[in-house]
Amino acid sequence: MTGGAFDFKGASTPLIDVPLSSSKKVTLVRHGLSSWNEDSRVQSTAELLWHEKQEPLVFLDSLKEAHLFFLEGMTNADARKKYPELYSSWREDPANFHVNGIYPIRKLWGTAREAWREILSAPGENFLVVSHKSILRALICTALGLGPERFRAIDINNGGISTFFFNKRGEPMLQSLNMTAHMYSDHIYQY
Repeated sequence: MTGGAFDFKGASTPLIDVPLSSSKKVTLVRHGLSSWNEDSRVQSTAELLWHEKQEPLVFLDSLKEAHLFFLEGMTNADARKKYPELYSSWREDPANFHVNGIYPIRKLWGTAREAWREILSAPGENFLVVSHKSILRALICTALGLGPERFRAIDINNGGISTFFFNKRGEPMLQSLNMTAHMYSDHIYQY
């Protein structure tokens, strides 16, 4: 055990069952600031804009946000007040948060694995995935071999960019995590 790492077994496990025809780069982007983000509302859906691009826009059901039942749309303050135990579970132990026996974050891990299979099996070498915070956390964690109990270990800001490179075996290598320097206009960044 070094540097807090507790288990690298499976850290480079392929996310697919068959080899890829070529390596792939996948860039994950959290959508921009929405009115629900500004209001600190519990949310699950948002719109994606794809403006004047030649490539087709592809919507994957596996990239939808976690479904948080009746908490969705409530401000965090209202959810904390009206459903204190449920809200506390969601904030403090999201992997074990459940409603009527449904565990949204555990389910999200399966959804993220399916999304990776869909993305990596698609033709092409470069992919841009724009989605929501929870599914992006799940995508990053599943690629890194982390379970749902690590859900809050990674934060993704609005507009944050994370990039993975996948070799032909489908093994992920994280190249960047939650980059936000592009959002600041008072500095000039050269890439």
